[in-house]
Amino acid sequence: MKAVEQSQTAILPTKYGTFNIQAFKDDLGKEHLAIFTDNLPEAPIVRVHSECLTGDALGSLKCDCGEQLHAAMELIAKEGGMIIYHRQEGRNIGLLNKVNAYALQDKGFDTVAANHQLGFQADERTYEIVEFILEHFGIKKLRLLTNNPKKIESLKNIEIIERIPLQIASNPHNEGYLQTKKEQMGHLL
Repeated sequence: MKAVEQSQTAILPTKYGTFNIQAFKDDLGKEHLAIFTDNLPEAPIVRVHSECLTGDALGSLKCDCGEQLHAAMELIAKEGGMIIYHRQEGRNIGLLNKVNAYALQDKGFDTVAANHQLGFQADERTYEIVEFILEHFGIKKLRLLTNNPKKIESLKNIEIIERIPLQIASNPHNEGYLQTKKEQMGHLL
């Protein structure tokens, strides 16, 4: 990975607790966040949370992203650890294409088929910046908070001593989405 620009560390008080925050700008110009507690444990809980503006900020019920982020913040505030806010919107197809995929989903396509209709793979994300951030903080082993096997496989240089499931109840708007993630993408739901 080429040079990564880093911000200073700042304090981030939230409704879940007080965190520290640091930004990392990758060689493509994307800015990712490390949101972490003081005194990281030797094997902290880590959530690699992929950006989802519609779920995280707008409260979309079409996915489980916003609820996953908030559950992760609550757990990590209590137990210590880090959230890497991975700025690869829409599994790295970008916001414009994600909205186009939403429109296709409105017409009956599932999340994977919608991406394929737009000329993308089901998941276009890469994880080099995640490993860089973990190495920056000296994290050599962790407890990974995820349902996504691709995130487990992507961390080749880090010892994952435990996978912690992040189960969110479905709703009528995301039942099909979650089923597709389980059946076609191998998510551990």
